[in-house]
Amino acid sequence: MKKNSNLKLQKSKAHSYRFTVGRFLQVAVALVFLVFTARFLYIGISKTVNGENLSERTKELYKRNQIIKATRGTIYDRNGLAIAEESHLYTIYAILDKSSINYKNKPEYVVNKSETAEKLAKVLPMSEDKIYQYLTPKHKAFQVQFGTAGSGLTSKQKKKIEAMKLPGIKFLATPSRLYPNGNFASHIVGLAQPIYDKKTNAQNLVGTMGIEAYFNKTLTGTDGYRISSVDASEYQMPNGNQVYKPVKNGNNLYLTLDSQLQSYLESHLTDVQKAYSPTSMTAVVEDMKTGKILAASQRPTFNPQTRKGLTKAYRNILVQDTYEPGSVFKVLSFAAVVNSGNYNPNEYYRSGSVNIGGSTIHDWLTSGWGTIPFSQAFERSSNTGFVKLEQKMGAKTWKKYLKKFHIGEKTGITLPGEQPGFISFKTPVDQAVTAFGQGVNVNVMQMMQAYSSLANNGQMVKPQLVDKITDSNGKTIKGYEIKKVGSPVYSNKTKKIVLANMKKVLNKESGTGNAYKMGNADIGVKTGTAQIANPKGGGYLKGDSNYIFSVVGVYPASSPRYCIYLTLKQPHLGGGATAEKILASIFKPMMSRIISMSKNDNASTTVKVPNFKGMTYNQAAAKANQIGLNIVKVGSGKKIIDQGIKKGERLESGDKIFVSTSGKVTCPDMRGWSINDLYEFANLTGVKFSMKGTGTVASQDVAKGTEIKAEKKIKVNLKE
Repeated sequence: MKKNSNLKLQKSKAHSYRFTVGRFLQVAVALVFLVFTARFLYIGISKTVNGENLSERTKELYKRNQIIKATRGTIYDRNGLAIAEESHLYTIYAILDKSSINYKNKPEYVVNKSETAEKLAKVLPMSEDKIYQYLTPKHKAFQVQFGTAGSGLTSKQKKKIEAMKLPGIKFLATPSRLYPNGNFASHIVGLAQPIYDKKTNAQNLVGTMGIEAYFNKTLTGTDGYRISSVDASEYQMPNGNQVYKPVKNGNNLYLTLDSQLQSYLESHLTDVQKAYSPTSMTAVVEDMKTGKILAASQRPTFNPQTRKGLTKAYRNILVQDTYEPGSVFKVLSFAAVVNSGNYNPNEYYRSGSVNIGGSTIHDWLTSGWGTIPFSQAFERSSNTGFVKLEQKMGAKTWKKYLKKFHIGEKTGITLPGEQPGFISFKTPVDQAVTAFGQGVNVNVMQMMQAYSSLANNGQMVKPQLVDKITDSNGKTIKGYEIKKVGSPVYSNKTKKIVLANMKKVLNKESGTGNAYKMGNADIGVKTGTAQIANPKGGGYLKGDSNYIFSVVGVYPASSPRYCIYLTLKQPHLGGGATAEKILASIFKPMMSRIISMSKNDNASTTVKVPNFKGMTYNQAAAKANQIGLNIVKVGSGKKIIDQGIKKGERLESGDKIFVSTSGKVTCPDMRGWSINDLYEFANLTGVKFSMKGTGTVASQDVAKGTEIKAEKKIKVNLKE
């Protein structure tokens, strides 16, 4: 009985325990259910989790935000020839990490490394084995790049690789700037370089030198964007909201530079630089009537395309450096003396030397020319004569004219970093030496501004580098007109006397500028030889080469319009070379070109490119010949499918234009091609070039007639 009673008690306790546990589980499940129900109700009503709106998160999941990059404006010469333009390049990279899977559960990493290497080798200029090595690094890597061979890819190369649909192969767009002319007014045009922007997490082209920097805001466009709703397959939903802001491309600049004249100037400066290694040179050609700079350059310089020489030539010495101009400044002081009524050409003075306040000032010919009339002071470039003329004029009057010429003031030219210079004018000696260009510091453009008065009856005009600004559609939004500077400095009568004396400088017997005489050409000149201040302090440098030699010339002297101003600092003279002969080797050919140009001012040297697409090669060749272009065929087909320069753009008469046809492409004879020609050929064929040197093609490593493919890399040597 007792056993049965105990057994019943145990069963009763077990039943009670199970009941309690069951109840507890029921309550727990109910509570969990209530919590989940409450949570779902809360989410359903509030549509938020941890403060985040689920509706907005869902929209974000199916929303695509696409940035539309703006194109930087193009810089053209005065005839519409491109000097600087945007060029898109790409860097290829491969994702190796297997965790990279897209929303469709498809791999975003390289799946088959051997196949990927094999296919990429058809486009990239590297072997299949080398690519495979990059794809199989020794240490674990999320992604890899392919060195220099995988950077700087053209859009055509990118499209070819994209067509292969290789998983894990991606591209990084790199903004770049194309400067097709190489060493070409480099410090005027300047440089735009890709700079990382933290706000947009992207690289953008930013002007860092020259006009590229000064007009950076004008050239830089505004990015657009598109926000659209897509479905799970990435297709745009027909009823989805879409926000679109159109891209605004940068404005274009048309400079006053003439490409042919500029290229000609660069060539002659390079010749002198190689032969005589001066510390520096400057050269400017200007239409004095308008102030438009037609050509301007300096040495040292750099190639904006390759960046060669940039570290040693970062300063724009045309505006950022000041110097004592020497006797070319006598054009200004002579005009002041004549206009102020203090010039008597028939009065005599003793040349050779003059003493002022205990200091002796000598003529360049220290013995002088004896007692001579003031009418010879200018052509002989007599310092003594000009000191005496300054004394006749008086320091107060001379200071007034220096102010009228705006010496010591910036011209306001559209280039960054212009320096105003200064005038030392405290003592009688200071005042006297300024009459022949010592004790006064100027920049090159200040001198051009002062010389412009010779073409405008004493009225100066501001030097100008930009002719107009157009929008991306070609509509002119701003034109630059002639800008007068101050009031006329001197009269028309004074101008005639100054010009007559500039013509006398060419006299063989008495003038200092006979080296610049060009037959019967109607030109006038003034020469200069300025001492260089000792950078360590205390006077000037000694030695035959320690000068800034210069010349300014105007044409036609009877009624000036064009001006050439050259400076040459510390050339290495030897072998019978003189500073005058060196400068004349630049001055004469440039002046000859100007004289020819002035006779053909109304004749256009540029032509509009027609549409050659769809024509047979023979039809296109006939059309090109008719308008003065040299057509170059790429491919063995008969019908033209593409052309290197778009319809409507302008080329110089005699320039090459490349057209492509179907069929195999063979390597042409590239000798004499410019960098621009190489880029045009590369854009049509996808061929890459390895370039060494500057100038035009002198040799190539692929023989003429050899079949070439897009992945081929051709090495070319260029020479000036």
